[in-house]
Amino acid sequence: MAFEPPQRLVRALGETAPEGDAWLEQLPEAAGRAVALRELTVERVQVPGGRSSLVLLVRRADGTPAVLKLAPPRARPEAERAALAHWGGRGAVQLLEADAGEGAGAGAGAGAGALLLERLHPDVSVRSLPEAKALLEAAGTLRRLWVEPPADFAFETVAARTGRQAEAMRASAERDPEVAPLVAEALGAREALVADAPEARLLHGTFRQSKVLAGERMPWLAVGPDPVVGECAFDLARLVRDRVEDLIASPSGAATTRRRVKRLAESLDVDQERLRGWTLFRAVESGVRARRVGRGRDAELLLEFAGWL
Repeated sequence: MAFEPPQRLVRALGETAPEGDAWLEQLPEAAGRAVALRELTVERVQVPGGRSSLVLLVRRADGTPAVLKLAPPRARPEAERAALAHWGGRGAVQLLEADAGEGAGAGAGAGAGALLLERLHPDVSVRSLPEAKALLEAAGTLRRLWVEPPADFAFETVAARTGRQAEAMRASAERDPEVAPLVAEALGAREALVADAPEARLLHGTFRQSKVLAGERMPWLAVGPDPVVGECAFDLARLVRDRVEDLIASPSGAATTRRRVKRLAESLDVDQERLRGWTLFRAVESGVRARRVGRGRDAELLLEFAGWL
């Protein structure tokens, strides 16, 4: 069958692809090789899928359902592999291959980032639940992921990742004075936060409601980490702004946001002010990046949300 990437993936990677990157062009052939190496039967391409990887619903030679995920090097698939192996299925999707040898699709080109994973229910996330229940289930899942990082893999740190993001934010503010005040506030918050981080845990890195899927082994399991090592408040911050469209549309959106920060901080034993600071930084970073690549509506929502913090 054809392994054409969904348009959502094509658009998202097109915004971030470095000049000369050929991963998307190589992807159909690489997916075919990865499937053949594992003797998989492909049921379908997951659509609309994610913004950083191709996801194939497959069956193994023994008929077991599974997922084959292919991601470009800039999505750090080997860090995802290391994190999933360390979690061992506790709170997260189970990795079905022990290493990244030939059978795992290693090698040059688009196939180097192939992961074979436990099949969850790809169309059922906690986002399908009522908001209060969704936040409760998502937060409970996230708590299980916050463990001591492994000693045998050098994950990126929160300080390093946000440092790169901060540089891009400064450059955007210089070109776009309208966002400069929020950028300055967000950068100030980050500087204070990285100066005295209270712990170093293995974090999901890009956690939100849509990253928690229904499973058979456990009711809810996290997928799609971009793992990083740092303080728990950083990981929780992205969850605060889930369903941002609904928050912005609500007359009580600002008050609801502040209550959400307080409730999530208390439920997961995270300092409320640190959570507020990281929520501000991550919202401004996402908003400025969206504005930079021409996603004006997303930028408007995110920056308005950030202004409430």
